[in-house]
Amino acid sequence: MSIISVRGRVLHRLLKFFVLFCVLFTLLAGTAVAVNYHHLGQLVQVVTLVQSRALNPLSVPAMVEGAARGIVEALGDPYSAYLDPKEFSELTIHVQGSFGGIGVVVGKREPNQLVVAAPPFKGTPAERGGLKQGDVIVRINGRETADMDLDTAVALMRGEPGTEVRLTLQREGLQELFDVVLVRETINIPTVQGRLLEEDPRIAYIQLLGFNVNTGAEMRRFLSELQGQGAMGVILDLRNNPGGEFGSALEVASLFVPEGPVVRVIGRDGKEEVHGSDGRNTLHLPLAVLVNDLTASAAEIVAGAIKDRQAGVLVGDKTYGKGVVQSLFPLQGGAGLKLTTSKYLTPQGHDIHQKGIEPDVWVKEAAAGEEGDAALKKAVEIMKGMLPHR
Repeated sequence: MSIISVRGRVLHRLLKFFVLFCVLFTLLAGTAVAVNYHHLGQLVQVVTLVQSRALNPLSVPAMVEGAARGIVEALGDPYSAYLDPKEFSELTIHVQGSFGGIGVVVGKREPNQLVVAAPPFKGTPAERGGLKQGDVIVRINGRETADMDLDTAVALMRGEPGTEVRLTLQREGLQELFDVVLVRETINIPTVQGRLLEEDPRIAYIQLLGFNVNTGAEMRRFLSELQGQGAMGVILDLRNNPGGEFGSALEVASLFVPEGPVVRVIGRDGKEEVHGSDGRNTLHLPLAVLVNDLTASAAEIVAGAIKDRQAGVLVGDKTYGKGVVQSLFPLQGGAGLKLTTSKYLTPQGHDIHQKGIEPDVWVKEAAAGEEGDAALKKAVEIMKGMLPHR
């Protein structure tokens, strides 16, 4: 082995360390680094030892990602996270509420088949193309799906609106496989479901599954349609709602809360910003809200505003208790950070974090195997008492 080749490898390794040092310095740059430069030196020592002494050394990109994850984890905040490109993309889609695709939910079942797991979303290419729940997707653009993981299958079906995807399907009752060519469109993820109750068509029952940027518009559309059909009161079901986009929570709350505060947001500087309803879209309808221990985050903003402003009656169990707000920050390469950047208080200044919101009327949910929805039945009873007698 020549001295030149050994020296070359050493220089190459030093160059990689220098690049990593620059990257980490950029991540940590600022007053804290200037004051605690010895900590940065310690970090470089760790990198050097991992590269030179570890049995299974890491690549430079892997170490940078590991350092980024570790920095965020050091916050000790369960709601903050470093997100790799795939994770960040999925979260962005969830928040935005739309993506380029065909409008179908897929899953895996034995023996390793990719299947249409639910009826296609209404008005989407998948519905118009005749896809049915239970169809087996044998090939996507000619690629066999038998050994394909679910993430890959979803990625192949998503794409730019206006582009085509060819699915080869197997359907129960048909012997031959057949192809369906679909043109991708912008698919909006539904977060609102609603109907008039059969037992009393004056009552609109609306289930809110989450919050994305489209939720406010969806709610206005559903409420308008149901009012047009004769709805005089609303039961809003926020049970099992994990939250989501902050702005949509304000929009939804403003539909039920009159002019005035909806939520108080406290930043890291301790300053308070009050977000309110201007009252222009407030419906002024009798309202009962169903909540449980999985009603969280943005859903608690809505529930807390309705309770504090006495815009409706909360029925069910105490809510989850997540009174902090996260912001998303994109990073180079498609990754991102989800960081807790503020906390919120209800209109009357109650801090519900790790405490939850107590309902006005307590109703224990039915256990698994039991019949009936006691909380909904109670809400219907309350609502009938608010409406004019027939």
